[in-house]
Order: sequence, then structure tokens, then C-alpha cells
Amino acid sequence: MWRLLWRSIDRFSLQHFKSVITELRQIKVVNEQNRDTVVDLLQTIVEIVTYGDRQDPLIFECFMEYQVLAEFVRVLKISTSSTIEAPLLQYLSIMIQNMDSEHAIYYCLSNDYVNNIVAHPYNFNAGDLALYYVSFLRAVSSKISRDTLCLLVKVHGDVVVSFPMYTEALKFAQHEEKMIQTAIRALTLNIYNICDDNVYQFITTPPASIYFSDLVSSLRKQCLQLDALVNSSEDKCTHQRNKDIFLKTDKIVDDLFYFKDMLSVGESRLSRVVTQNLLSLLILPLLLPLLKLGENKGSYHISAVTSLYIVSRLLQVVGGKHLINGVAGLLLYHYMALCEREAIATNGDTAGSTGDASPLLHSLNDINIKVSGHEAEGEKEININYLLQHLNVQTSSNSHFDGSPRDDNVCIERFGIFAYLFSDNHSISLASLFLLLTLAENKGNIVILAYPIDLEHFPASLLGMSQSQGLMNNCESAFLKVDGSILVRLMPQILKTLLKVLACQPPVSPPMQWHTGWFLRKVLQCQGNKLTDDNIHLFNTSYEQSRECLQKELDGCWFDHIPDTIGNEWGSCKKALELQFHVKDPLFTLELEICQQAIDGNFNSCFAWERMVDAVKVFILHLQLKALIFMGCLLEKPSLESPSDSDLGKTYSRDISSPSFGSEVSLGSGIPCRIAFSYAGVRDIYLVAVARGISGKLILAEKHPFRSQRGVVIAIAPLAGLSPRIDEDHPTWLHLRIREFEPNFVKAKGSQSKVSTPPADGRWTLGFHSAKACETARLLILEETCKQRSSVESMLAPLLREDYLVNVLDSQGD
Repeated sequence: MWRLLWRSIDRFSLQHFKSVITELRQIKVVNEQNRDTVVDLLQTIVEIVTYGDRQDPLIFECFMEYQVLAEFVRVLKISTSSTIEAPLLQYLSIMIQNMDSEHAIYYCLSNDYVNNIVAHPYNFNAGDLALYYVSFLRAVSSKISRDTLCLLVKVHGDVVVSFPMYTEALKFAQHEEKMIQTAIRALTLNIYNICDDNVYQFITTPPASIYFSDLVSSLRKQCLQLDALVNSSEDKCTHQRNKDIFLKTDKIVDDLFYFKDMLSVGESRLSRVVTQNLLSLLILPLLLPLLKLGENKGSYHISAVTSLYIVSRLLQVVGGKHLINGVAGLLLYHYMALCEREAIATNGDTAGSTGDASPLLHSLNDINIKVSGHEAEGEKEININYLLQHLNVQTSSNSHFDGSPRDDNVCIERFGIFAYLFSDNHSISLASLFLLLTLAENKGNIVILAYPIDLEHFPASLLGMSQSQGLMNNCESAFLKVDGSILVRLMPQILKTLLKVLACQPPVSPPMQWHTGWFLRKVLQCQGNKLTDDNIHLFNTSYEQSRECLQKELDGCWFDHIPDTIGNEWGSCKKALELQFHVKDPLFTLELEICQQAIDGNFNSCFAWERMVDAVKVFILHLQLKALIFMGCLLEKPSLESPSDSDLGKTYSRDISSPSFGSEVSLGSGIPCRIAFSYAGVRDIYLVAVARGISGKLILAEKHPFRSQRGVVIAIAPLAGLSPRIDEDHPTWLHLRIREFEPNFVKAKGSQSKVSTPPADGRWTLGFHSAKACETARLLILEETCKQRSSVESMLAPLLREDYLVNVLDSQGD
């Protein structure tokens, strides 16, 4: 034992370290024959240096004296095989990561050791060398400080002319391996957070600054791919397509968070180059189709709903005053121009006005928007000033200030995003409203929304923000004195549009109703929960539709699960309705766009289950909205009481009402029949149908060999959904449909889960000795099913009554 301990101590001794260095120096060439020996030497050196950095200062002094890092560089140069490169980079990464002393780190970064290792001509085409190389670069970047950064750059005078580690790392920025992409982004952020002025000048000017435009171009390409998925004419609303869209949006959001991290560094030059690239290469080209200029000024052929999603998500994730102002300035340009010109025409006073209705867009002067031209032209550029001139011309040609009465709101609805807001395409309408609310939520950053919006009512009351957070306190610019608020002025139309969506006939999809309801709650909060008579009529129509849809499910194959589903879904529905704006993902707009068609006529019990759950959720939505309108608050989960035993009429013994496979049951009400099993042949059995409260079972039992009035259960099926049918050609055959889908599986995964490959429903065929006995069995099943359904209806009756809210208020008063 002591000998082993001594060997362990001796292994990290200074003498042993010197012997290993000497042995490494004697290597003149690295080939396949001595490759393993060299790898062992490198590993030993790294282990001893790591130990010495923390335990023995003499070891690191020896490390510097013998210039061991120079030996690592020499090994790279004398190697005839690339197989030495990966382990060498791996051991260097380990050594650098484990260094604690600033003195050791400073030495490792000096004398161009790192730059020489970085600049070595590696062959990245084979194996995992790229991963080891990038890991080494990231390890180095994690140890850089403002004091040591100068050791890795080359300068001429005061100008940085080369930064090898940074420029070599950027070559892997678009690598297909996710781990490598992540490492490069971590490396760049490490560098951005410790750069000095000279290095920032290098990073934010060409050719190094091309990295930022390449990043945005890559993001733009992903947006185009997303749009292609959204608008694909094949595989409408399939689970695989939804999965592909989710994965693509997930990658886009990852990129957006990277841009946010760069802007969060807080360096003005970095923020400027990132913002300008986002505006010129992505945001402004996406916004051009939304401006409805009457001619194609050059979009990337992205649909409106995808553009609205991307811009909304970008503002949510990245944010920033300049980005938000740029979006708001262009989208609301028509409205601001009309308001300014109307103010001038009304007051006859141009004092303090520049004649330009978009003062915040001055910060975008000289930005060139990259757009797609004809195929032969490729990409072309439009200057922002030219675009503003075109917008001015269009606004002038579509507005009249001749003193005649006009409807301001109708005028507003003609232009840009407001035309989409009131579109017949509901998904585009909701996407437009979401983007406008996104701008409103970021009011602290927006200059453009300040002067036309009445902050006393909007958006503070809508978004739950205090007046002390209002925009007027955050903006120092001179604003035009225009009364009223664009969204407040349009709120009646927005409210009616949302109610019309809910009251559509035939009804829109359940997801569309739910998201519309979420928006409606926000608008109702802004309106003080007040509705006009016309709006109340629209809502009542919608409420009645939701109640009728739920009542129809009482005739479906899952009526027995409706009470439990109401209890299970109530809390999640209430939580979804109360969801704060800033955490709501606009991805729903794409989901609505691709899945607007109703479920087809498929009678599979799995699809019937989803339809029933959707009907429950839509009814809960309407009941909550009704409570909000008439009570001013949302409802807590109701208590649904099961009918008492005295209300059930006929009672059964416990063994009949709660059977289990292999248990004994009474055959008193059973009907003899036969059934053929693929694994057990034809068997003589008894059919027993029994309903007790909201529970109902169909039992197949074999006669007990010793007890004539008892049977042994061999199969059990839910009574609901059996749909008994007598065979047309064989009147003694009774066909039953058996629910094979297990709803508990979906509940375990979450109420939003959808089953991509639902199991097929089971089929039982029972044979009776006569047609009369077959008909008797059919009527018995229908009778017991009717009893079960009546119990469910009694349980739900209070919730479905018109005076339910009155009863809730009375109970609260008590």
C-alpha cells in the first residue's frame, strides 16, 4: 500500500516531470508507430501541470522554463499523421480549463503559442477533430480577460489587423453539428464581453463584420424554410408536419436568443452592427409585404402569417429600442401621417412640425433594405428614405382632407397591418393583433406609440402595467399632439371582429376559438368588460353554439367521461386564459393557419375523444368569458355532484357494478349467447349490461362450473360507445364497437397531447339462439346506456342552465 502511494506521489514529482519533457523532446517525428507513446507523454504532462498549478509552484516554473507549450506546437508540426491532433487538442483544453492562477493563464496565452496552435493546417474532413478544435478554442476564450486579450491579437500601430482565434472560430459558425455551433456562440459572447475599443473596431468592420450579416442571412433562410412548411399543400395538419414546424421554430428562436445575448453585452458598436443587419436583411424585408404598397418592392415571398409570427417572436425575444421603433414606425406610418396631416389641416399650425410623421425613423436613415428582385437580378437594395417617400405618396393619394365628414377608423383600416387586422383570414387577423399588442407591451421602448396613444386607458390597463411605467415618463422626444389612441380608437372594431370569429357558423376550430377567447379577455379588460347590445348578442350566439356542441357529445361515445374531463380541464383552461402576454408564444398563429379544417368524419374513438375534450374546453372558455362579462371575474372549478343511489332507480349488487376480470358476477339479468375468440375458439357465455350512475359496463361471463346462477368474467367493455347493431344478413348476430383508446394515456402526457397513431376500435360479434334474443340484447344495451347518459345529464344540468351564473352569485352571497 505504501509503495503504491509513493509511486503516486513520485508520478507528480518535479524529477518525473523533467524526465517526461526530456523524452518528448527526443521525438523527431510522430507517426503511426510512436503515436501512442506520444499521446501518453502529452497526457502525463497535462496531468502533472494541472497538479502543479494548484499544489507545486516549482512544477509550473519548470513548465515555463522548458517551454513545454512550444513542444506541443512542435509535435503538431512534425506529425505525419493527423491522428495526433485530436488528443493533443483535447489535453490542451483540459489543461487550460483547469488552470486557476492568473500567472499560468497569462503564460499560456503569451508567445503566440495559442495562435500557432490555432493557425495549424488541420484536416477537419475526418473524425471528430472539428469538435476537439472548437472545444480548445472555447476553453481558451473562457480564460481571456481584458488584460490578456491583447496577447491573442496582432496590431499595427493602434489598429488590430488580425485576431486568429476569433476568425478561425467563425469558420465553424454554420457547422451542421449543434454542439459545435453552441461552442462557437459561447466563444464569441466570451470575447464580446471583454473586448476593448480596438478589438471592437476589428470585429465590427469588414471582413470580420460579415459574420453578423451571414448570421442574419442564415436566419432568413430558416424563415423561408419555415414558411414553406406552413404553406405546403401536402400533408395538411399531420403530426409530422406539426413536429417539423416546431423544430424549425425552435431553431429560429435559438438564433434570436443569440442575437439578444449579443445586444445584452451593451456595447454600442456591436449593438449597431447587429441591429442594422437585422433590420436591413430580415425585419424590413419581412415588413414590406405587410405595408401593402401596391407593387412588389421586393419581399422574400414569405406569407403574411409567417412574417407576422417572425416579427412578433423577434420583438418578444430580442427587443431593443431601435428594432421596436423600426417595426412600429413602418407598420404605423400611414396612421401617423394621417394624424399629423389632419392636425395641421385642423389647427392650421405647422409650428414644431418637421413635416415628417415618423421622427423615430430618422435613426434608420441610410439603411439599405436587401430584397429579392427578379431571378435575373438577384438581390437588390432599397434605401429607407426611398421607401418613406413612397409611403408618403401612397398616404397622400388615399387620404382626403377636404373638410368633408369621414370615418377615421375606416380610413385607417385601408392601410398596412390594419388591413390584415380585419382580414377574413382569422389566423392572420389574430397574428396582426398579436404583433400590435407586442408593440404596445414594449411601450417603454417605443417613441412612435407615445404621441398618438392615450396612455390613461391603453395599453397600461390592458397589459396590467402601472402608470408609473408609462411611456411618457420614458421618452424625451418631442411628440405630435394628436388626441386619441390608435388601438383605443379601433377597440370597438377589434372587439366585434373577435366576437364574430367566436360566433362563426359553422364554428371555427376549437384552437381558433380558444386563442380568440384569450384575445377577447385582454380586450374586455381594456374595455372595462363592457359590451354593446349587438356585441352581447354575438357573444350569446357563440355561447349557445358552445353549449350545443357539448350537449351533442352526450350522444357521443365518450359521454361518460365528460364530468371527469370538465374537472381535469378546468384548471388548465383557466390558467391558459389568464396567461400573461409576454409568455404567450405566437407559434399558435402558424398552428391555426395549417389546421383550420375541421376533423373529418372518422369514427375512431380516439378522434371522438379529442372532439369531446375540445367541446368541453370551448364550453369552459365561453362560460369563463360569460362570467368575466357579467360578473367581472373568472370562475373557480365547479363542484359536479353525482346522483345519489336513491335517484338511480334500479340497484345492483357490488359485484355487478364494479366487476373485474376473473371475478364472479350474478347471471340473473344475463342473456345467453356465443362468441368466437381467435385464440380460444367458440365459447358459450352470458351478456350482462349494467349502468350505475355515470358508470356503465358490458360484461361477458362464462357460467360457473359449480354455481348455476353465477358467472366468471372473461371480458369487460365500457357501455358508452357500443353502438349495438344487428347484422342485416344474419339477424341472430349482434355487432358491438369497443373503445380501445385509453384516455388516461393522454392525461398522463398532458391535456394538449394528440395521439399520432391511434389504435383501431375493437369489434365484438355475439351470436344468439334466435333473432328475438338478439333484439332483446340490443334493447337491453340501449336501455342501460340511456340510464347512464341520464345520470351524466343530471350531473351536468346545473352547469348548462342559463341561470348558472346567478346561482353562483347566490352561493357566494350565502
